Amino acid sequence: MENESKKSFLKLSSVKIPGSKLSIRIPTVGEILDNEPYYYHLISSLTATPFQYMVQLDDMGIDFTTVTDYQLFMMLFSSLSKGDMSILFGDIDLSDTALYKNNQNDTLVLYSSKNDIIIDELTYRQLVDIIRKINGLKRENRTAGNKDAQKLRLKIERKKQKQNANKPYEPYLEKLVTALVNRAEFKYNYEQVNHLTIYQFNQSFEQIKTSINFDNTMIGVYAGTVDTSKLKDKSCLSWIPIE
Repeated sequence: MENESKKSFLKLSSVKIPGSKLSIRIPTVGEILDNEPYYYHLISSLTATPFQYMVQLDDMGIDFTTVTDYQLFMMLFSSLSKGDMSILFGDIDLSDTALYKNNQNDTLVLYSSKNDIIIDELTYRQLVDIIRKINGLKRENRTAGNKDAQKLRLKIERKKQKQNANKPYEPYLEKLVTALVNRAEFKYNYEQVNHLTIYQFNQSFEQIKTSINFDNTMIGVYAGTVDTSKLKDKSCLSWIPIE
């Protein structure tokens, strides 16, 4: 992804994974809104860490602390590829993707014989980095600590999942669209926003959020209620988002 990261994703409709036949589509807001729950389930599954799947792994008799991000990805991808992933991978049919052993380095990889596509750990990392960048996602870096902490966290997560099991999906993107369309800083109406890519939309959202934070901070500075020398996070002193 190093070469692609130097380009502006604002102008792209897809991103090629270096050294692979795979490209990641950058879907439009309208495409995602057509099936928002599925899209966010798909990208959250592809970018998940074992910490986020601790309950499911425990149900399989697997200690989540013994699983790597890549190993979890291989478990999930084989199942996800049987469904429709065209919103991310376009016309490439990856339904035959399965685990294979790479005899050259004795590692497990995902392989689609139909497309002659290999997803090894390097390709996985590039793929996940691109999906996260497009969708404004951060890697889940939490850990559960010692064994007692792990058991407690597992108990909490299991209870939380049971409580949420029958709750209807809460629209995320739809709410953001409504919020932004009704702000003067956002120059698109309901029809026009559908044609923005999700990356363009997310960048607009971050810019407006940063501008609001900056304006509120400056009001406090001028009113004498905010001392900039005591601010731990100086990013609020600029209206330009800082990655």
